[in-house]
Amino acid sequence: MTPDSLTTPDGTRIAYRDDGPRATSAAPAASRPILLLHGLAGHMDEWAALRHLLLADGHRVVSYDARGHGASTRRPADMSRSAAVADAEALLTHLGARRVTLLGQSLGGLTALQLAAKRPDLVSHLILIEAGPAGRNPALPEQIAAWLNTWPATGFPTQKDAESFLGHEAWATGLTQAEDGHWHPRFDPQKMIEAVRELATDDYWPDWSRITCPTLLIRGERGMIRPEEATEMRARRPETRVEVIPDAGHDVHLDQPHLLHQAVRRLIANVD
Repeated sequence: MTPDSLTTPDGTRIAYRDDGPRATSAAPAASRPILLLHGLAGHMDEWAALRHLLLADGHRVVSYDARGHGASTRRPADMSRSAAVADAEALLTHLGARRVTLLGQSLGGLTALQLAAKRPDLVSHLILIEAGPAGRNPALPEQIAAWLNTWPATGFPTQKDAESFLGHEAWATGLTQAEDGHWHPRFDPQKMIEAVRELATDDYWPDWSRITCPTLLIRGERGMIRPEEATEMRARRPETRVEVIPDAGHDVHLDQPHLLHQAVRRLIANVD
């Protein structure tokens, strides 16, 4: 399926999917989609399993490739946090969406968090998967660079090889096949490093404190977000709900999409 696209004011192309019902006089809630935001080095179709479950519930589901990723502009000049937030805001404006549920994983979760703080009028619920406001990790750019350097420079001979290396089929399907037959990432490694550079020196606690909508933090049992960060998030906003998904790592949406779906349904329905 060829994605739709919009062009942001700085000339960046953002590729997106808009699935499910549209708003009508009989179904005005369809103007309030669930927006899915992937993490660093990811792509919109890694949400396939969760998207299918949400669509089956009757939701309108929007997902997109963040700038520098997938079918969006590969090498935009600006990979800042403010640019990432502006892209999500521009997409919702383009779609005429209001009272949206933002659901973001990892770096996409941080984008969702910042957007909820900036534009509370746009957001009804915020769901963070393995994401929080702590930041201030001076080693992060170097760690990301080291991780990307482990990827084979000549690409993966097959998608199965990529799946074995990356750990999930969804990551392998985000690759593109070159003329040599090998499979390569659809991003520039340097742009991925640029995307996390601000997290080396900045944190986002002031944004966290400005959020007013119902919020759910989802941690994987084997995830990367520190329990201390989750504790501090609840201390600053006691109404925040926290769920730990068993047998899941950082990629909860890939490890346990059905359990994630149940958690999303509980928040949206506002039931325990």
